[in-house]
Amino acid sequence: AITVVYPIAGIAILLIPKRQEIKNDLSFTKDEIKALKADNVVVKTNSKGERTLHQRDKDTNEIVSIKAKDIHIPQKLGGVELTPMQQENLKNGKEITIVNEELNKAAKVKLDLNARNGLSIKDANTIEIKATENKEQTIGKERHISDKERLEFVESIKADVKWLGADWEDRLFFASNYFDKMYECAVGLIKNGKAYVSDLSAEEIREYRGTLKEPGKEDPYSKRSVEENLDLFERMKNGEFEDGSKVLRARIDMTSSNINMRDPVIYRVAHMTHHNTGDKWCVYPMYDFAHPIEDAIEGITHSICTLEFEDHRPLYDWVVIECGFKNSPEESPKQIEFAKLYLTNVVTGKRYIKRLVEENIVDGWDDPRLVSIAALRRRGFTPESIQNFVELCGISKANSSVDYAMLEYCIREDLKAKRPRMMAVLDPVKVIIDNYPEGQVEYLEVDNNVENPELGKRKVPFTRELYVEREDFMEEPPKKYFRMFPGNEVRFMNAYFVKCNSCVKDENGNITEIHCTYDPQSKGGNSPDGRKVKGTIHWVSAEYGKRATVRLYENIVDEELGVYNEDGSLNLNPNSLTVLDNCILEPALMEAKAYDSYQFVRNGFFCADCKDSKDGQPVFNRIVSLKSSFKLPK
Repeated sequence: AITVVYPIAGIAILLIPKRQEIKNDLSFTKDEIKALKADNVVVKTNSKGERTLHQRDKDTNEIVSIKAKDIHIPQKLGGVELTPMQQENLKNGKEITIVNEELNKAAKVKLDLNARNGLSIKDANTIEIKATENKEQTIGKERHISDKERLEFVESIKADVKWLGADWEDRLFFASNYFDKMYECAVGLIKNGKAYVSDLSAEEIREYRGTLKEPGKEDPYSKRSVEENLDLFERMKNGEFEDGSKVLRARIDMTSSNINMRDPVIYRVAHMTHHNTGDKWCVYPMYDFAHPIEDAIEGITHSICTLEFEDHRPLYDWVVIECGFKNSPEESPKQIEFAKLYLTNVVTGKRYIKRLVEENIVDGWDDPRLVSIAALRRRGFTPESIQNFVELCGISKANSSVDYAMLEYCIREDLKAKRPRMMAVLDPVKVIIDNYPEGQVEYLEVDNNVENPELGKRKVPFTRELYVEREDFMEEPPKKYFRMFPGNEVRFMNAYFVKCNSCVKDENGNITEIHCTYDPQSKGGNSPDGRKVKGTIHWVSAEYGKRATVRLYENIVDEELGVYNEDGSLNLNPNSLTVLDNCILEPALMEAKAYDSYQFVRNGFFCADCKDSKDGQPVFNRIVSLKSSFKLPK
């Protein structure tokens, strides 16, 4: 299949050959394509498969709900009048066939309505694309730090990128390293009549720029002479003008169909202290000017961007050509775009996350319920799991969404054979083995991970009084319940067969103790007489076990209803965080350090929190549960 992708999120024209019957040789005019991509339509699908239409606001990038009738479909495609049925099918995301009999050409067309809200993990996608394209070349191993980013973010960005496995070696570059060269390039453009100083305000520049349907108007200051522009630009650099009072604009084409080419601003006045250059500069280059120049200086061959920058590519080429770094768009450096990585049922909009932080719904930008790299790391995800996730998703030119369950699948697959399997009781109830000697303790030898013998063994204390999960006992069990109930025998993992006899309740009817007897001959979990038991449960010694806090996380939004309510507000999940303060853990788990992760038998994978854990008092975050219905697509 050939996919022609356009930068507006969620819109693509798919030209799909139908064996030999349809030749996809029917072309579309710019007006037809513009009509298709103008609406910026996306679809959200809940777990029941119900689809609702939404529209992404071009200014805020937020999603609001709409109705199918509000989607504009052009009257013609490929020069062919669309029937009402074809238009309706397009609105509903269905594929239609267009045949131009005069030209004897045809194509299959479909609006790709699968975009989702963005994802911080998309940055990992970018890094992985760069790092795997050719590990022997320098492409993709550089890391640019935008000088818009405040100093306090620089080290965290570097830490996240390095943690993901990207090694820039000695190639860490800042745009500000080249401010002198960028200034020289801007002066060169002025001398060649390709740039001029404008006194228009930001609002006036927007007004003069025009719209997608109307051409721009000539800037009244564009007639200034080269000499006057050179003088004004130098005075801008020397700090003689207030912020926002003057800008340097590239002279390109105010009537261009690409609004980015309508004399874009390339320099602005800003009196500020820069984290890398201090107070040296009073003028700063705009991103669309700085980005291609630093690529050219550093010898980048391919600059990889996401799809929203596709319309910026002509400006990218214009800058490097007019500044003398290449002679044609085909030469390097060149810009290449790919689709963002979207994930279901997550919150990624900075405005929403900021509100969650300010309202104390989450405890910071690295809250384990979020999907920033810092948040995923804190929760216990590994670089390898994220790399595997990115590889499974692949690289696309069409926006699409990936089920969050795939990310969970990747962390399970990564940890299951790498981490020790420990016993932790999250909702404890005491078990007393009446025929076990009081004061006796046995240290039972246990495999750290039966799937990985290299992880070795450990000793676990077994005593007369133990704790088990409250859900592992029922006084009146239903059919096919094989755990503890009066008269039933179960296996205590790696220990003995234990028969449940009775229980003790408090005045409210809550079970406080379970009384049992054990078979001393069944040590190791097997009986010499060959009898079988169907239930195996884990346990922790009441005498030697340690109390700890464990946090259980779920998606911060309601999976059934989607990320957003109809009014655009977040559909928060009230059960996204459950804090358990009375958990009983194996004593060995008290040695856990920040980011150490384990499998808690029958409960899931857990990680020692990097912010709230203390020496000898770890706080554990659940990374992911053990079971899921998710399966990799074949």
